[in-house]
Amino acid sequence: MDRKESIRNAYRLTGSGSFYDGMITCSTGPGRAVCRLVWDMDKAECDAYLEEALSGIPEGFAGRLLEVPVGTGILTMPLYQTLPQAEITCLDYSPDMMAQAREKAQRLGLSNVRFQQGDVGALPFPDGSFDAVLSLNGFHAFPDKEAAYQETCRVLKPSGVFCGCFYVEGEHPRTDRFIRRLYQPRHFFTPPYETVESLRQRLSGMYAGARVGHLKSIAWFVCRKGEAG
Repeated sequence: MDRKESIRNAYRLTGSGSFYDGMITCSTGPGRAVCRLVWDMDKAECDAYLEEALSGIPEGFAGRLLEVPVGTGILTMPLYQTLPQAEITCLDYSPDMMAQAREKAQRLGLSNVRFQQGDVGALPFPDGSFDAVLSLNGFHAFPDKEAAYQETCRVLKPSGVFCGCFYVEGEHPRTDRFIRRLYQPRHFFTPPYETVESLRQRLSGMYAGARVGHLKSIAWFVCRKGEAG
């Protein structure tokens, strides 16, 4: 069984009927409606950018991985079931989100995943602690983005991988309007926001290698830290 099929099987075990999980995965009727209305995407497109964001975590990965923020774990707990040799730490500021992620991990019997509450702007780990740092749909919400960029780089080992995805402005006017008028006033998202080009320039300046792409208003990235750290 390949990794995609393993993840699909695990997702069927962890799939939640909650509105948030359905929206983030574009897998329920209301979730598909939000994806289409706000992001102008269907499920195939959501799966496509997620696959690009996760491409920095290879099959058989057996190192130390930090995920921040973990959210409800709906996107990553199925992936972690395919990485039994990895040592995974999931961090989030929200105890409620982490509780949902922990429940999914328990349902899948994941013994190599631990959870810790914390702030991405002040990560409670020494320099060079992780072989990979994964951040899905987080940076558009972080209040101190500069600190988040510096901290995720700091805890990454030389030659380690930083990968993930998040919202970028300027690619789809309708999405930008929803963000400004709906998501931002409710503090789901926090400005300032990157553009595709500003993100490419930032990551290229911080990392030895940075691959950045986008699908409509979601940018994905895979970066490798230089040997000098």
